[in-house]
Parts: sequence; C-alpha cells; structure tokens
Amino acid sequence: MSTRTLTVVTAGLNRPSTTRLLADRLAAATELALRERDLSAAVEFVELREVAHDLTDNLLTGFPSPALRAALDTVARADGLIAVTPIFTASYSGLFKTFFDVLDSGALVGKPALIAATAGTVRHSLALDHALRPLFSYLRASVAPTGVFAASEDWGTGGGVAGPALADRIDRAGGELALLVAARGPQAPADPFDVSTPFEQLLAGG
Repeated sequence: MSTRTLTVVTAGLNRPSTTRLLADRLAAATELALRERDLSAAVEFVELREVAHDLTDNLLTGFPSPALRAALDTVARADGLIAVTPIFTASYSGLFKTFFDVLDSGALVGKPALIAATAGTVRHSLALDHALRPLFSYLRASVAPTGVFAASEDWGTGGGVAGPALADRIDRAGGELALLVAARGPQAPADPFDVSTPFEQLLAGG
C-alpha cells in the first residue's frame, strides 16, 4: 500500500482547543478516505502556538529557528495540507497568517489543501471564502471545494462529538482532499543538494 503524507497546521491558542479538535477530525476523515483508495496516510501536526515566538523572531531577523525551519519543511514536503485557524475579527488569526507569510515561496504550488476554521458563532462562517480561500489561492494551492467551519453550536453536548451537519461536512471535505492527494501522486523528495537559502543569508553567515 502506497503512503501519502498529510501535514495538519493548526493555529489554536489554547490546549485543548476546538481548532485542534476540528483538525483531528479532518485528519481522521482524510486518512479514512485515503484507505478507501488503497493509500495509507502518515499524518504530521504543526501546532503554531509552539513556534509563535520563533515566528516573531523570523519576521524581525529573517532567520528561522531550527524548530520553525522544521515546521516549514514539514509543510513543504507534504502530499496534502489541512490548515485550521480560529477566526478573530472576521478573519484568520495573526499567528496563522504569519506562518504562511514566512513559508518558502512556491511551497504550496499545486499542493492539495483543505481549509477550515472555528469560531464562537456562525456569523464568522463567511471568513472561509472571504479570507482563507483567497489566501491559499494566492499561494497557488489546489484547495478542496468544501471548506469546514465549526461554531460552538456545531459540537455535541460533551466529549467533543461533532453534530450531524458538521460531521457530514468533515467527511465530505476529507473525501475531496483524499481525491486530490491521490490524483496528484506522492510529493517528490527534496533534493539534498538544492541550495534554498537566499544568497544574502549565505553571505551573512546564515
């Protein structure tokens, strides 16, 4: 059975968070849909709260820390991406945007991606199509048609169980991402001799 790598980027600020909860459900749905296509999935999570200070330092210095570099490379080499953010002020969080601001140019070109978001109220649901989808289209990712938004009311009364409507959206989106990943084939391994560090950074001793 061939294996595809899935990277899940989640920008939840708390632990636990509904953002991570939704990310877990989407990863499981995609993994199941891939198995139905005789493909296995290797799933890796990138928790942005763990590299928040590194992201700020990178903006100020232009140099990623080892932890941030590892997170960026995990996204770049993935066969498929699941990106989940909480919604603040009708858009993705600043932490989420900063990560994709510092991601290497071209890292998402043609990469299958699933976008999702969480918020306390359904009034923020339009952020999927007004904020996240334009961002990933600009980065030239291949975005699954179904985005998944989860408000507090979409979860059950306990145990983090998705309500029927949310569960249906999760399954549909996971199936769409699996189809895109399967159609594209595995990501080519990175060339170990490829010099991706900017020339000015090399001159500076980076």
